[in-house]
Amino acid sequence: MRRASKSEDELLLDKPASFGIHRFLQGSSNLFEENRLLKFAIVGLFGVTTVLGLTVYTTARNERTIVVPFGAGGDLYVTGGKPSSAYLRTMVRNIVALSGTYSAYSADRQFQELLSIVHPSAYNGIRDSLNIVLDELSNNPTLSIATYIRPDQPVRWTDREIEVPVEKIRVIGGVNRKFRGVLRIRYAIDNGRFWLTQLAEEKFDAETR
Repeated sequence: MRRASKSEDELLLDKPASFGIHRFLQGSSNLFEENRLLKFAIVGLFGVTTVLGLTVYTTARNERTIVVPFGAGGDLYVTGGKPSSAYLRTMVRNIVALSGTYSAYSADRQFQELLSIVHPSAYNGIRDSLNIVLDELSNNPTLSIATYIRPDQPVRWTDREIEVPVEKIRVIGGVNRKFRGVLRIRYAIDNGRFWLTQLAEEKFDAETR
C-alpha cells in the first residue's frame, strides 16, 4: 500500500528548530522586498504624474489665443497672459475713442460699451466717474469732447499699465479749447481676456490755443 505523504507540520518535526526560523526570516525578507518594490512603483508613478502635470500647465500658460476682430489686421494675440504690442495698441485706440470722444447723444452708449471690459473689482469706481460725465452732459447738451492720441509722443506700457499722451478738444457753445495731457490706463490679462482696472487723466494743466 502507498504510504500517505507527510503533512507540512510532520515535515517540520523532522527538521531542526533553526529550519523554522530560517523559513520565517526568508518569508519576512520576501515580504519586505515586495513592499519596497511597491513603494518604488508608487514613487515612480507620482513622479510621472508630476512631470505630466507640469507639462500640461506649461503648455496651457504658453498657449496663444488669437483675437482678430472683424476688419482688423496684424498680430493680435495673447500668449501666456502677455498681450502682443499690436493687441495693446488696438485696445488703447478703442479705450481712447470710447472714453474720450463723445457727445450728449453718444456718451451713454459708448460708456456702456467701455464698462463691458472693466474688471469687476474696478467696475463701481469707473462707473461712478463716467456717471459724473453724463451728469455734466445733461446740464450742457451742446458739450462735446474729442480726444486724439498724440503722434509726436510715444505710448508707453508695462505688463500692467499704459501711458497714453493725448490731446483733448472741448467744444461747448461753439467755443473750442484744447488740452494736452496723459491718459493712464491700468489693465490686467486674465485667461486671455483684457480687463480695464483703472482709467485716469493726468497732467492736463496746460492749455494750448
